[in-house]
Amino acid sequence: MSRYRQMQVFEAVARAGSLAAAARQLNLSPATIMRSICALEARLNNTLLLRGPRGVDLSPVGEQFAVSCRQILEQAAVAERSAAGLHASPAGQLSVSLPLLMDQQVFTPIALDYLAAFPDVYLVTRASEGVPKLLEENIDVALVVGHLPDSSGFAMPVGVVRPIVCASPAYLAQWGRPQTPEDLKAHRTVLTTATGQETEWRFHCERSTRLVKPVPVLTCTTQRAAIHAATLGLGLIRCMSYEAHHELQNGLLEPVLSSFAIQGMPAQLIYRDGRRAEARVRTFIDFATPRLRAHPAFLG
Repeated sequence: MSRYRQMQVFEAVARAGSLAAAARQLNLSPATIMRSICALEARLNNTLLLRGPRGVDLSPVGEQFAVSCRQILEQAAVAERSAAGLHASPAGQLSVSLPLLMDQQVFTPIALDYLAAFPDVYLVTRASEGVPKLLEENIDVALVVGHLPDSSGFAMPVGVVRPIVCASPAYLAQWGRPQTPEDLKAHRTVLTTATGQETEWRFHCERSTRLVKPVPVLTCTTQRAAIHAATLGLGLIRCMSYEAHHELQNGLLEPVLSSFAIQGMPAQLIYRDGRRAEARVRTFIDFATPRLRAHPAFLG
């Protein structure tokens, strides 16, 4: 069995977590799968799979080798499709990672327009906090808010988002509009325990950063629930500009303390392979980038 075929077999086992499942996927016998793995381990002089009564697990070396195999096999597949002219017609599954609430507030209309323009593509979206690992998580494109590590892949800037403080018109009519961060001590607030949410609110005051620890009247487990509570007049909420875009556009929430807002964070689309990316990735980047840049949720 060739080295390339051995890598295909090992990657299938690593992805499936089972020799039998990989055998069914590749239409080979379990004995052939086992011989291929043993030959590969002998050639590399290292253990890739840890065999146990409940199946197989990857060794630390096996985990690293699985990532390398997946990358090499994907690059080979891209090269073959490119040579066959398949880059010209975008088709197949496109996996897109988004921050929480980005789908409802910003992404869905753009996705519908893209699918109408390219009907042979189907989208799979997933929520992700932070910067996802594109290769390891099998993600084609990710919309990421925040600064990127150098290893993130290719990036296309689409704008800037900022943390904002806002409340419903009814709440502001009853409790007044805060003029400075210090005024928050006399206000009701709604907080969330969601991952990534800070317990202290940061404000830019002249040349320094002012931290305010609000006392909540309600704490929610999700930002979506907290925003809804704020629209009902329960209190002030701090969120990212895109997370409450519809509520702000429709007058359900109004921003306050805008002159004390801290510096915004960049938003960008990240993807792999650059110009060698498959047609569905390249067409999506070309289609979504100008629409995201024109979207009012991205201030930049």
